[in-house]
Amino acid sequence: MMKKDIILNHLKEKKIVILGFGREGVASYKFIRNYFPTMPLTIADKSPLIHVEDCNADQNLTIVAGPDYDQNLNQYDMILKSPGVNLNTINYYIPLEKFSSQTDLFLEAFGDNTIGVTGTKGKSTTASLIYHILSNTVGNTVLAGNIGIPFFDMIERMEDDTTVVAELSAHQLEYTHHSPHVAILLNLYQEHLDHFNTFNNYQIAKLNITAYQSENDILIYNYDDRYIPKLLESNKLNRRFIPFSTQFPLTDGAFCLKKEINLVKNGDIYASIAIGSRNNIRGIHNNNNIMAAILACKTQNIDNEAIANNIATFQGLPHRLEWVGEYEEINFYNDSISTIPEAAIAALKTLNDVATLIVGGFDRGIDYQLLIDFLHENPVQNVVFVGKVGERILAEWQAAGFPLPASYLVENDYAKIVDFAYAQTPAGKSCLLSPAAASYDQFKDFIERGNTYKKLIANHTHQL
Repeated sequence: MMKKDIILNHLKEKKIVILGFGREGVASYKFIRNYFPTMPLTIADKSPLIHVEDCNADQNLTIVAGPDYDQNLNQYDMILKSPGVNLNTINYYIPLEKFSSQTDLFLEAFGDNTIGVTGTKGKSTTASLIYHILSNTVGNTVLAGNIGIPFFDMIERMEDDTTVVAELSAHQLEYTHHSPHVAILLNLYQEHLDHFNTFNNYQIAKLNITAYQSENDILIYNYDDRYIPKLLESNKLNRRFIPFSTQFPLTDGAFCLKKEINLVKNGDIYASIAIGSRNNIRGIHNNNNIMAAILACKTQNIDNEAIANNIATFQGLPHRLEWVGEYEEINFYNDSISTIPEAAIAALKTLNDVATLIVGGFDRGIDYQLLIDFLHENPVQNVVFVGKVGERILAEWQAAGFPLPASYLVENDYAKIVDFAYAQTPAGKSCLLSPAAASYDQFKDFIERGNTYKKLIANHTHQL
């Protein structure tokens, strides 16, 4: 039996509802219709505007849209849930065994040749770096998942032995019952509390990346993280653990205390990989991402020279401490992916010459005291406070009695924000967009926010 058939066997002869019709929901619809063209199928989505290619010709498709889209789900054998759907509003009992997802079906079939990457921050960079190294060395590798490529869109391009690099979000992992052969857990910070309600629920969802591994599987994890070691210890998991650290010279795994990553086993360093200036992947925080990627590639028996060469040629991803350019002697940086305080702090530490910081956005109840304390101890000359988060940070800053920036702006209009940045940022210094907050009060996602910022910078005509 081909691995794809494992998925098809779960789908056949079932009454299925695709719950949520974003990018992943569309991929589910196309995949199912490709193999089961006459199967009765339902699409349910909160949005009243659902577009299905050729849906008018699909006589076996039912569309349920609007505020009551998630009612009556018990009438289906399988609820194929998309990651963005929040079940908190459902006020009736649904057996958990009815829920499934692309992620869970895919991992059941292809988990033994999958390297899964999760963490609050860094998972896209780490997954992309692993894919870059493997695709240039062994080939026959695909990148999929939260990176923006649904799993079902990739199956037709895969063989049973294809290596899969999967970026996995907490939303994708929340209802999974299968884990990848190689799992990477980068870090845990407060995030998505609007969906998970508590930080503990969020951690449990993340832990699913390793929860269903066997003793023959591998977990690569951040030894320095505040929560991960305790979480692993309390759950008494049994698999091969490979930690990494930027703070301690570990006896097993990897550590990086300067500009060299040491791979170590039983107390002996068996390889050292120089990472040089790393202008392509800036920031000390990226040492963790690089170590995780190296350890993952070592599980695939990639030699050290090939790993080092491919790290050197890897280009960082957009919206992740991305240099937009130098305009009017000001360096502009786009770190729109920053949705938590820790990410903004890491960006500020990396650049070290930020004169103007743009912070704020949609408020999901995250604690910002850490960022306020950092800005008090490491003052930034100019700060723009955006959205409800910006207003809250400013209010808490004032309540703490800390001196305010030399100049600041409370504004939601990014055109005016860019005007302020040009006017207030001294020549030779940097302006940084690192919001430490979600974007969807104003934008579809962090990509749209970052692209808007970059376009306004490029099109700006500074009025002297």
